[in-house]
Amino acid sequence: MVHPVLDSLTNEVIERSKKHRSAYLARVNEAANKGPHRLTLGCGNLAHGFAACPASEKDDLAAGAKANIGIITSYNDMLSAHEPYKDFPQLIKEAAREAGGVAQVAGGVPAMCDGVTQGQPGMDLSLFSRDVIAMSTAVGLSHNMFDAAMMLGVCDKIVPGLLIGALSFGHLPTIFVPAGPMPSGLPNKEKVRIRQLYAEGKVGRDELLKAESESYHSPGTCTFYGTANSNQMMVEIMGLHLPGGTFINPNTPLRDELTKEATRQILKFTEFGNDYRPIGHMIDEKAILNAIVGLLATGGSTNHTMHIVAVARAAGILINWDDFDRLSQIIPQMSKVYPNGSADVNHFQAAGGMGVLIGELISAGLLHEDIITVADQKGLKNYTREPKLIDGKLVWQDAPEKSLDLEVIGSVANPFAKTGGVHVIKGNLGRGVSKISAVEPKHRVVEAPAMVFDDQDDAVAAFKRGELEKDVIVVLRFQGPKSNGMPELHKLSSPLGVLQDRGFKVALVTDGRMSGASGKVPSAIQMCPESAEGGPLTRLKDGDMIHLDTEKGIMNVLVDDNEFNARMSCMMANTEHHYGCGRELFDSFRAGVSSAEEGAINMFNVE
Repeated sequence: MVHPVLDSLTNEVIERSKKHRSAYLARVNEAANKGPHRLTLGCGNLAHGFAACPASEKDDLAAGAKANIGIITSYNDMLSAHEPYKDFPQLIKEAAREAGGVAQVAGGVPAMCDGVTQGQPGMDLSLFSRDVIAMSTAVGLSHNMFDAAMMLGVCDKIVPGLLIGALSFGHLPTIFVPAGPMPSGLPNKEKVRIRQLYAEGKVGRDELLKAESESYHSPGTCTFYGTANSNQMMVEIMGLHLPGGTFINPNTPLRDELTKEATRQILKFTEFGNDYRPIGHMIDEKAILNAIVGLLATGGSTNHTMHIVAVARAAGILINWDDFDRLSQIIPQMSKVYPNGSADVNHFQAAGGMGVLIGELISAGLLHEDIITVADQKGLKNYTREPKLIDGKLVWQDAPEKSLDLEVIGSVANPFAKTGGVHVIKGNLGRGVSKISAVEPKHRVVEAPAMVFDDQDDAVAAFKRGELEKDVIVVLRFQGPKSNGMPELHKLSSPLGVLQDRGFKVALVTDGRMSGASGKVPSAIQMCPESAEGGPLTRLKDGDMIHLDTEKGIMNVLVDDNEFNARMSCMMANTEHHYGCGRELFDSFRAGVSSAEEGAINMFNVE
């Protein structure tokens, strides 16, 4: 039985989304009713579409005898998470051929890494790359050659972008294929210790690079629980991955067999079979709320308070931060994976992984079990199983009923916290979000004077000069999507962590983002309205006392309301972040982007 709060909220979301969802489904159904779109192409169109195929496949595609899978890939060999995808298209093509189908690479999408661009000019393109990926996905699928789609992507903006793009072709059955995390390297806690020593000037660049290289050391996703692995959790809990396949390491026999099985599986759901499962029907209100539940239960990345909103709207579903807040009151934090703990995602997988997590949440009525998935049976209960290779054959077995390591995965009855790991922040400085899952309880309430900056480099310079050696709330303005594309501000994590370790009360308040790896320092981020729209942060002055309670979700500047509201807003005229490294190409994105709470969307109407 579904928890009454989840049930009530689901009905509210269905009701408020009725108009938009109905219009979206009408478009999906209209496209589906046309049958295989490839057969409506003219002879010249079709000839172009299969010119590079073997002769037998040309005959099959021309006759409409077999389903054709379009592969959208984020492969590049500069980024560890995406390098394993180099071999996937060939695996998919061979598996499709054996299963009576055809597969073609429909297109590629850019895959940038916030870990590489962190603190660099390229980071200003990061958030907007999600929308570029969505549009690139649509371009790849726009040839109308395909009866199904397979999405190869892992990291921060890539998966949300692929999802949004796939939903624009909602009549196509779609499956997501993960690459898997790299094996464990240098423990994340040790990596952060070296980073803080470097920030203090106690170790040099050689020591820092050695530690970073031992942490990020091979093909596969980074092993901490940031946005990339939050993506992977989200996709599985919505039923778009094969059960239990999310955190299987790359370049292993099991990983390869899961990729082949994903191919065989998606062919079952096309219009050529009798079990048609288009992604536009799969991603409904219940699936979206399941994604939010998973985010809260695992203390996942705050980036998803934007991405899930954007994905939902692409499917005609309207959610907001108040929905996150209501669910956070009933969803316990059930996992501790760095930065929420010392374990990494490989430890999470060994402790029982997604099967244990999903089983616990279903048993407590905290997930919708009755959703359409890419498993053989439609319900989410299938995701309490995990894949194994036995005598070379892929089989699914029941996952452990309980966690195999209670320091990594807890239970609903005995969670690590009674409420979700992401809280909404409200008060006279606007609305934002805070990730509290990695913040020790003694640091979750801070009252201190503000120091106001408009550039993160200025804040780092102030730290190096010793000007932040005190109780302080660092306020960083003009970091929202309209200002400069909303870069992650992970560069501030080490300096603020050092100050906290020295015994000072510190916090960060910003209309920008923090990395999915942000951890122990309390924060209120993604503040709306943002500074570029004259938000309240523009009226703050150095020395203003700010009270931040991340547990209760309250933040206020302790200045008389009349005095504060009478202050002139400080409007930044600096356009330094609008040029260089390709940033000048994104003027229209900055001008047209919606607020963080509305998903920071550029591509479609959010009304």
